[in-house]
Amino acid sequence: MSTLTREAQEVGPPPGRYGGLVAGRRSTWAVLAIWLVLMAVGGSLAAKLGSVQDNDPVSWLPASSQSTKAVEVAEKHFAEKDVSTAVVVYSRDGGLTAADLAKVENDRGALKASAVKVSGDRKAAFISVPVRTAENDNAVLADGVDRVQDVAGTGVPGGLDVKVTGEAGSIADFIRVYSGMDGVLLGVTLGIVALLLLVTYRSPVLWLIPLLAVGLAAQVAAAVVYLLAKHAGLAVDGQSSYILIVLALGVGTDYALLLIARYREELHRHADRHEAMAHAVRGCLPAIAASAATVGVATLCLVFGSLNSTRGLGPVVAIGVAVVFAAMISLLPALLVILGRWAFWPLIPRYDPGDPGDQGYGGAGERGTGLWARVARTVGRAPRPIWIGALLVLVALAFGSTGLSTGLTQAEQFTKKTDSVVGQETLARHFPAGSSAPADLYVRAGEAAAAVSTVQKVPGVSSATQAGSAGGWTHVSVVLAGAPETKDARQAVERVRTALDHGGARSAVVGGESAVALDRHKAEGDEERLLIPLILGIVLVMLIALLRSVAAPIMLLASVVLSYAAALGAAALLFQALGHPRIDRGLLLFGFLFLVALGVDYTIFLMTRVREEVPRLGHREGVLTGLSVTGGVITSAGLVLAGTFMMLAVVPTVGALQQGLLIAVGVLLDTFIVRSLLIPALALEIGPRVWWPNGKVRA
Repeated sequence: MSTLTREAQEVGPPPGRYGGLVAGRRSTWAVLAIWLVLMAVGGSLAAKLGSVQDNDPVSWLPASSQSTKAVEVAEKHFAEKDVSTAVVVYSRDGGLTAADLAKVENDRGALKASAVKVSGDRKAAFISVPVRTAENDNAVLADGVDRVQDVAGTGVPGGLDVKVTGEAGSIADFIRVYSGMDGVLLGVTLGIVALLLLVTYRSPVLWLIPLLAVGLAAQVAAAVVYLLAKHAGLAVDGQSSYILIVLALGVGTDYALLLIARYREELHRHADRHEAMAHAVRGCLPAIAASAATVGVATLCLVFGSLNSTRGLGPVVAIGVAVVFAAMISLLPALLVILGRWAFWPLIPRYDPGDPGDQGYGGAGERGTGLWARVARTVGRAPRPIWIGALLVLVALAFGSTGLSTGLTQAEQFTKKTDSVVGQETLARHFPAGSSAPADLYVRAGEAAAAVSTVQKVPGVSSATQAGSAGGWTHVSVVLAGAPETKDARQAVERVRTALDHGGARSAVVGGESAVALDRHKAEGDEERLLIPLILGIVLVMLIALLRSVAAPIMLLASVVLSYAAALGAAALLFQALGHPRIDRGLLLFGFLFLVALGVDYTIFLMTRVREEVPRLGHREGVLTGLSVTGGVITSAGLVLAGTFMMLAVVPTVGALQQGLLIAVGVLLDTFIVRSLLIPALALEIGPRVWWPNGKVRA
């Protein structure tokens, strides 16, 4: 066949400059070379990401919080900079023996700890040990706690139970949990993505190509984040690191699935694979760019948060999405073109000049047969019962969220009990529960006596004693009746602060572990009130710009908000079933951000294709054709993204487990109910008015 005849038979508009660039016969090799250089440089840097994490809860608080001010006073006047406290708890059910008490006293001397405190029932004792920390160097605190454990674990009399808890013990447990977790999480997530891709493509070769591209992109993104954290002050913690990995792999695979599906379509229409890829890139670029922009800009809204951890998460995620987007529209097309059609073996797409792409969802070929063509026909026959039924299911699930309880404590953070958690439980049985982490009250020396007298009368306070004076300030140690970070402890701290304000000690600031939890809880509430409306506004503007209408974006945004509520309710039921009913309040904002941003992704993929088909086929046929054509790829994308977030279960913390479950449930609801049933059925019910005020699309 002559070139002229072949080109006359090929369908579709010109491929565009960018598509021609990344799919060109020579430029594809240049694209591949650039990414190999980036990987060579970034691979070693990505491995260092864990070294710049800061998992100290105090460092994430707003500068205006009392807890932060208390730390500043302590560091300036009491030489407590870069110091945490480990609490060593000794217990014996039958009562401590003389040998036990001798062991405790020896440890106190070796560790330069505080005076030994023995419980009234003589069954437990504890000492408080100062442990040095260092900014952006987790190893210093971990090594310090290891030394405490080595000393406390040596020469223990038979039957004496010894555990290390306190703030330093808890932080050390977190460091151990996240140490090396980036590599484990990357490997496990790559494994699940590989399995899902293998099932999707049923090819021994094709699944490797997107996996390679996404894996390279994730490593480059981690390297960029490391450099910014090391040299530009970007805040990174364990949570943002693992979210970066999971999101990069999940979102990147989504984009890859969309591009490969469109490339397969174009290979049927074009004899030349370079030409086919150029058209595929041109067809997918608006949807992928809109998705990446929506997720990236929405997450950047987090820079307006109150907590440093929130402000740091936004840029980390945005960087990951930007790098993955760049890889999926450059590296992936280059790899696919270089490898040629045989990469699809054994289901190799052949050039077919009679491709039935113009016949709509009811025609012959790929658009008229298969599961999603049948789904489209079902939606087309009864749109009203379908959207009403889908709506009722989502509303019913949303009611499950009424059982959610916030206030996940440090002791509840791990899926398995650690030494610090067991030690705290032992301490609480024999002493006031707050003994392991007293609140730190700093007050001007002239107001110290009045402050102590006031605090001792506050409900929820076991004792208040002066612990030292320096620089015109007095340090008062306040032991609370409630365990650290619990609701009782937070309320006690709030009552102490209120009593001091009304008791004439206005210079007083209250810090410590429970005060940090209180200030974080308040800051998270402030963030919800500010950021949720801001994110909604940003997403709405992005949808309006993409679809060039107002009615459709409002419908889409309302659907994903309802989907979020349903996901929250369904996840709440799962949390209760798993024995972790309480959540950290930050999960509400985290879940909202990612489920709204990622949920909009699938409606973007659907509606951009519908918008492409409507002017050609009419509104009804365009909606059903868009659903039929995108159904398989979006379902695969949803399964991959849900699967990658479920991999957070390998991180042995309750927070990570809950994050993974919430996002996975929400993505599946978006995939199988919102995008497959609710949106197309509503679009048919509303009719061409859904494109208002864009009359051209309504043709």
